[in-house]
Amino acid sequence: MADFRRVTDDLSVAPQISVDDLAEAARQGFRLIINNRPDGEQPGQPTSAEMEAAAKAAGLAYLHIPVVGGPTPAQVEAERAALAEAPGPVLAYCRSGTRSIVTWSVGQAQSGARSRQELIGLGAAAGYDLSGVLGG
Repeated sequence: MADFRRVTDDLSVAPQISVDDLAEAARQGFRLIINNRPDGEQPGQPTSAEMEAAAKAAGLAYLHIPVVGGPTPAQVEAERAALAEAPGPVLAYCRSGTRSIVTWSVGQAQSGARSRQELIGLGAAAGYDLSGVLGG
């Protein structure tokens, strides 16, 4: 069973999910899947193409924004824009979920949508320490 971690009403993050987890994501009401993991990062992980096909089969929109290390400004903006335009709740994932929540939180902090302290609190509630990324 996938470990979907609610961050806000509009965003949850997860460690690596499987093709089979996408049907569960659809059942839980997610509308967009964002894959923040590059293909080939670890042997045996599903490829972006496999995940996209399964997401579409489950009725979900899909976006691949692979992040290596820290997110670039372009990746932060792409994720921010995708979340702003999403037709409903979003599930973003990577190997551990950390790159997904970091990419989101940097965009939130830069846009002024949420304070750094609020973001650190939301991260902690989902099991992620964002203090090193956001300061605080």
